[in-house]
Amino acid sequence: MTNEEFKKTLWDTANKLRGSVSAAEYKYPVLGMVFLKYVSDMFAAQAEVIRHRIADPASEYYIDDPAVRGESADAFAGDKTFYDQDNVFWVPPQARFATLLDQATAPDLAQRLDRAMGEIEAENPTLKGVLYREFSRLALEPGKLGELMGLVARLSFDPRKHGSRDVFGEVYEYFLGQFAMNEGAKAGEFYTPKSVVNLLVEILAPFKGKIYDPACGSGGMFVQSARFKDAHQKTLGKQGDLAIYGQELMAQTRRLCLMNLAVHGLDGNIGQSYGSSFTNDQHKTLRADYILANPPFNISDWDGDKLTDDPRWVYGIPPKGNANFGWLQHMLARLSSRGRAGTVLANGSMSSQQSGEGEIRRAMVQADVVECMVAMPGQLFSNTQIPACLWFLSKDKKAGGNGRFDRSGQILFIDARKAASGRISRTQVEFTDEDLQRIAQTYHRWRGTEFALPPLPPGEGRGEGPGYEDVPGFCHSASLEEVEKHGFVLTPGRYVGAVAEDDDDEAFAEKMERLTAQLAEQMAKGAELDGVIREKLGVLGYGG
Repeated sequence: MTNEEFKKTLWDTANKLRGSVSAAEYKYPVLGMVFLKYVSDMFAAQAEVIRHRIADPASEYYIDDPAVRGESADAFAGDKTFYDQDNVFWVPPQARFATLLDQATAPDLAQRLDRAMGEIEAENPTLKGVLYREFSRLALEPGKLGELMGLVARLSFDPRKHGSRDVFGEVYEYFLGQFAMNEGAKAGEFYTPKSVVNLLVEILAPFKGKIYDPACGSGGMFVQSARFKDAHQKTLGKQGDLAIYGQELMAQTRRLCLMNLAVHGLDGNIGQSYGSSFTNDQHKTLRADYILANPPFNISDWDGDKLTDDPRWVYGIPPKGNANFGWLQHMLARLSSRGRAGTVLANGSMSSQQSGEGEIRRAMVQADVVECMVAMPGQLFSNTQIPACLWFLSKDKKAGGNGRFDRSGQILFIDARKAASGRISRTQVEFTDEDLQRIAQTYHRWRGTEFALPPLPPGEGRGEGPGYEDVPGFCHSASLEEVEKHGFVLTPGRYVGAVAEDDDDEAFAEKMERLTAQLAEQMAKGAELDGVIREKLGVLGYGG
């Protein structure tokens, strides 16, 4: 199958359940069944690898005698040890996809699938509590589940033709993306657009150390970080290593994350169970080198009123009606002495003055823990049109391990609102690889990191650094004194200035997009002010 045919098959699989199961739920059985096909294909391929080793004179398992070799082939192919040593999941005979497909018309197929998933979990400790085991609870008409198996059977995962984990990872991510586009607002519980994840990763450049996501969703930050590390090991000429830590509020989403890690061959500590990173923090002693996160925007029901004396609130108590500055301070509390964090937040976090948020932001700036601010386009997310930004925090802005240039007392502002040149649909844009590199390299040259391209020549100093310069309308390196003059508002547009342009030369579509983004931002600020007014009226005893 071509790549497009492959994707269409996947989506046809999902759509088989639409109408029978709610949109928010049908991703779980579909992903579960695709995973069953994947592990079964990998198991069958590994059996052939084992038989080949026995017949290969260069192999340590080579058996010279043809008669003995034939007997041993079946015995070795049925020995779990030979699967464990190559990190291939062991699948019991009765749990294999082909076996179950032969039983696709059985009236108790759902129960058989549940048992199969349980048996696979029992044989593979890393999958314990991860797989979907609720097929028997689905309210499906007779035969629907068998039809679904028939569609999934068309998928083929063959490590001899492609990297099995990479391909299944792409399948998995494709499903998550498609479900996100169809689920709308609920997608925010588990999915961050790939280009947003890539931008966080390209700027933070996680390579060696501990990586943490306190709202990890389906684990996209971990997977992309591991890919970044693998891609740069050869170019840097040294070995990278990442230890994964995370936490997720939703039980089912946590399972998606654990499955995602498993199929990419990654180990991670995702806590003992699901739960809030605020009220049930399962990594209190962690000091991470990198934190990447896309926490829920502007959440009000985060139990902030129960945490007023929490030691994480070094820069001020976050308002009980908005967790944005709770997330930022939680991340700062979990950073190592040289750690750096990157997180997605709503644009209001850059300028809000209500409920003490302005004072917390002022304290963070004055403590010199804010390193870089990136404003993003308003059409990046499929599930919300709220304009978003990226905050990058650092515990160490001096010259050294995080970069050659001393950036103490400075903040880099990047206005990337018009920097996404890719288009997914009429209403959604994305950063292309070129867009990502332009933004990320602006940061790396400013900071003087080993990831700057071209590599920076030898030299010391706190100046702008080779390769970096302010670009009107795009980026600006500001002093803390300059930020103070702007009332500690961190909106990049206030600092980067504007590019002189003739209105007549601006294409209508571009102008419309720009004005739409401005309107969305102004409406968000209006809603924010409305909330302040309602809060004040409530204090005075007015309103209902």
